[in-house]
Amino acid sequence: MLEEVRIRSLGVITDATLELSGGFTVITGETGAGKTMLVTGLGLLLGARADASSVRRGADTAVVEGRFTVTPGSRAAERAVEAGAELDDDVLIVARSVAATGRGRAHAGGRAVPVAVLSELADDLVAVHGQSEQVLLRSSARQRQALDRFAGAAVGEPLTRYRTLWRRLSALDAEIAAITSAARERAAEAELLRAGLAQVEAVAPQPGEDRALAAEADRLDHAEELRAAAALAHAALAGDPLADDAPDAASLVDAARRPLELVREHDPHLGSLADQLAEVGYLIADAAAELATAAEAVDVDPVRLASVQDRRAELSALVRALPAASQRSAELAAAGAAEVPEGVDAVLAWAEVASPRLLELDGDDDRTAGLRGEREGLVAQLLELAGAVTEARTAAALDLSARATAELPELAMPHAQLLVRVTPAQPDGEQDGAPSLAGLGPSGADEVAFLLRPSPGQPERPIAKGASGGELSRVMLALELVLAASDVVPTFVFDEVDAGVGGRAAVGIGRRLARLARERQVIVVTHLPQVAAWADQHLRVAKAVDGQVTVSGVSALDGEERVAELARMLAGQEDSGSARAHAEELLVAAARER
Repeated sequence: MLEEVRIRSLGVITDATLELSGGFTVITGETGAGKTMLVTGLGLLLGARADASSVRRGADTAVVEGRFTVTPGSRAAERAVEAGAELDDDVLIVARSVAATGRGRAHAGGRAVPVAVLSELADDLVAVHGQSEQVLLRSSARQRQALDRFAGAAVGEPLTRYRTLWRRLSALDAEIAAITSAARERAAEAELLRAGLAQVEAVAPQPGEDRALAAEADRLDHAEELRAAAALAHAALAGDPLADDAPDAASLVDAARRPLELVREHDPHLGSLADQLAEVGYLIADAAAELATAAEAVDVDPVRLASVQDRRAELSALVRALPAASQRSAELAAAGAAEVPEGVDAVLAWAEVASPRLLELDGDDDRTAGLRGEREGLVAQLLELAGAVTEARTAAALDLSARATAELPELAMPHAQLLVRVTPAQPDGEQDGAPSLAGLGPSGADEVAFLLRPSPGQPERPIAKGASGGELSRVMLALELVLAASDVVPTFVFDEVDAGVGGRAAVGIGRRLARLARERQVIVVTHLPQVAAWADQHLRVAKAVDGQVTVSGVSALDGEERVAELARMLAGQEDSGSARAHAEELLVAAARER
């Protein structure tokens, strides 16, 4: 329940506090006194969009605070706690500020929260019904939404499953369309990949093969030079067997070591140098042996050289034939890859990516067939769920028609009948071999129309065309009352939904709102004294003019003050004896029936 609302610097209101009770509360006041700002302030608490122009002139910020009592364990209490709000003895404080610069803040339970959280809390705390709702109810889409809201879970559960499948169907259709529209481009891409992979398969390059062949070709091309160099180096180290007096490194090192060995015991340092020279001798011997082997291993083979050159040419041609491989390497380099393949390695890297891509492209036909099969299954499920939604809507339409029609006699339309018609669309055959979706949409397959039959024997017509202005207001109010009774929120706010109504119909509206207030908290902004007389609590918004500044305040009325306010509403004169007598009569009659 909403216990209190405080508004500061909003529109014509400087500082006003509404202390609310349960049951039926009515808010009245002269035109321009600020009743609309009260509803605007309440809307801000409920997450409505903020308008910086509503901040009172001369003020920096408009502030609205509300105090709600929430039932422990209720969805509203759980949502508030999830948002970080703190409850004080089951009391939730909600606040909203709007700066003149356009920025604003929202708080729940002492914690700053997004405005969307206030909207979520509002779904479980307050339902606002106003003239704008009546206007919107004239559209077919809003009529369908109103019927679905009235039907509750009977429509809501299958409709939720339907919408989930509808979103999946939309995604499938988009995927199928993308594959189909790009079929030519994908076929061309597949052909290029297939040709490139065939070249790679025919050449069968190995990782690093081009670098290894380049090194081998270089050795074969300089074989004589390599053999001569190895032989000369061997002779320098081990001596020339054909020359008796040619010095060699091994002999020289050994000659240097021998005298040191003779004096080792007299000088440890020279002994250490003798050991080092011995190690050098071993190294020279090993190197000489390897040079002898290397010289013998150098092969002067013109045939092998020609074969290597041919293979290198084949690999180079493959690399040139696949510019995509070089492009892939450039992309890796631009991305800062640690290792960027080149030459044959780049070709092999491209092939690793191209092979699965080709499989993907070649599998498009199978993939499309699979998607179409899934689509057919989804359409079948959608048609079944649409039928369930239609059935539930039709049953709810009969109930809503009966309940709204039952409200009309109290609104001075005793012979009128409100009809809610549900017209399901029929799928018309197949399209492209699949069941058609003609008539189906995101909300099912139904058109919903609210129709009015003014009296028996007359044809029904859409409510926007089948009633006068006053009748339309009463029909809309009947709908609002029935829809409000089906809501589960504890508080209802009606903002001048009785516009265009008067006389006996106004008394009926007051009686019906008082009946609704037996189970819920009902807050009504009205200009009708016949409605205000039924309230359990009467609040008046009054304005005081001080120069060019208008200040509005809220006060609770009782006794003579309430009689005077009703008299003002009846005749525009608070002191009129006849108006006061009529006001007292309204209060007595309402109290007797309550």
